[in-house]
Amino acid sequence: MADGCGTGMEPPCPGVAAALRRWEQLRRRAAAPWARGMLAVAAGLGLFYLALRVPLRLRDGLAAVTVFLSTLTPKFYFALTVTSSFISGLIFVFEWWHFRKYGTSFIEQVSVSHLRPLIGGVENNPPAPAAFSAGENEANRQNMPECKMWRNPLNLFRGAEYSRYMWVTGKEPLTYYDMNLSAQDHQNFFTCDTDSLRPSDTVMQKAWRERNPQARIKAAYQALELNNDCATAYVLLAEEEATTIADAERYFKQALKAGEMIYRKSQNCHSQSPQHEAQLRRDTNVLVYVKRRLAMCARKLGRIRESVKMMRDLMKEFPLLSMLNIHENLLEALLELQAYADVQAVLAKYDDISLPKSAAICYTAALLKARAVSERFSPETAFKRGLSTAEINAVEAIHRAVEFNPHVPKYLLEMKSLVLPPEHILKRGDSEAVAYAFFHLQHWKRIEGALHLLHCTWEGTFRMIPYPLEKGHLFYPYPSCTETADRELLPTFHEVSVYPQKELPFFIHFTAGLCSFSAMLALLTHQFPELMVVFAKAVLRVLWPVSAPSVLASG
Repeated sequence: MADGCGTGMEPPCPGVAAALRRWEQLRRRAAAPWARGMLAVAAGLGLFYLALRVPLRLRDGLAAVTVFLSTLTPKFYFALTVTSSFISGLIFVFEWWHFRKYGTSFIEQVSVSHLRPLIGGVENNPPAPAAFSAGENEANRQNMPECKMWRNPLNLFRGAEYSRYMWVTGKEPLTYYDMNLSAQDHQNFFTCDTDSLRPSDTVMQKAWRERNPQARIKAAYQALELNNDCATAYVLLAEEEATTIADAERYFKQALKAGEMIYRKSQNCHSQSPQHEAQLRRDTNVLVYVKRRLAMCARKLGRIRESVKMMRDLMKEFPLLSMLNIHENLLEALLELQAYADVQAVLAKYDDISLPKSAAICYTAALLKARAVSERFSPETAFKRGLSTAEINAVEAIHRAVEFNPHVPKYLLEMKSLVLPPEHILKRGDSEAVAYAFFHLQHWKRIEGALHLLHCTWEGTFRMIPYPLEKGHLFYPYPSCTETADRELLPTFHEVSVYPQKELPFFIHFTAGLCSFSAMLALLTHQFPELMVVFAKAVLRVLWPVSAPSVLASG
């Protein structure tokens, strides 16, 4: 068996036991009231000694510091300014890198997240959770193409509107890329494999491929000479030759008469062969297109109720053609009638999570929510009493709309000039924002306080939008290719809005200015050392006016 004090089975050594007894006695004496009183008196005397000693030595300390600074050489000042310039440059580079990666200033984020709660501030509420599960979000991200071009549901008439703009301003409102997409649409919608059976359709098949407008119009007249009931020829003339909306409507009425007759014939024999089925699809596309454009003509000519009825009938007759987004035309017409209950009914049907969203859907929903509170909304009152339930719903609706398309608010607030909308749009892009604001700005202006509420909300909302692009709270991630596509869709004289391009935070400007200022001081100190020493001593006289003058004079 080992000796000594090794195991816990044996009694402790005599020396260890004595030390433990002494420590227990000291602990009991320190816990006594008289001992606590003595410790408090000693601490008070120490503080009193420090309080007396520090002021007595403060003057001596200032004098010593001033003497030290007055004996410094220009080399020290140069090294000091170079070092400060280098440190501020490192801070600036780090701030810029953090902003590029996370979209926020590191210093601002630390102050808001950690320092603000310590001084009694309230942290911002986290963004609302997604309206659907992560699995659905991921599925939507995979299913939604990034830069698919959509036909603008509210595109203007080339002859009556786009050409008129070009005659007045001398600027081309449509890009070649946009018109090329329209030519492809016309070939897909208005042609089929059986066109060779009808000479007029053969001519129109060539007409849709023509790049020269006059050649297309000439080909349309040639098709009418071969067949006076060629619906697509009337469509082309209504779109490009008519110089007024009334003339376009007259052509479309002729196209409707011919299109209905051809459609009925195709219905009777569509089951005979695959070629007849293709012909029925083409004739259906022509009929739907003509009816939609007639409804748009009625809307532009002021016959809004008639236009709404035509759109509703069209949606009932062809319910499977929802991809044409006829409901967006209907929403705009109903807003013009101020039929807000009907607008809400349309939104309830089409604002579904499984359908691709649009700026018209999101911002119209936000407009209806804002309408309930905008007239009495005041930022000062809301700050004092907090937001009501209706105001929270309106703010969340604006957040949702801005996250879907962050370009729209600047057009609605008239901070950015509008142009004629293109014939195709990129959803969530600047082209969609132009197309939406061009037709819906008047509806926001009509509701008192709606634009004021948007102005008070959208900038804060913009800062809450997920960043970087991989993140998304309410929608699939923001596409990274919108800028390139919008530049091809929008005219060259329009300044394309770019996102994500957030405003630089204050601390990036501050660190950049500090870095530049300290670098300038370093350069001046290197070039004019004696002059900068005099300048530094003058600064010292301002900072230490008590003892500095006499010491600096001797120095």
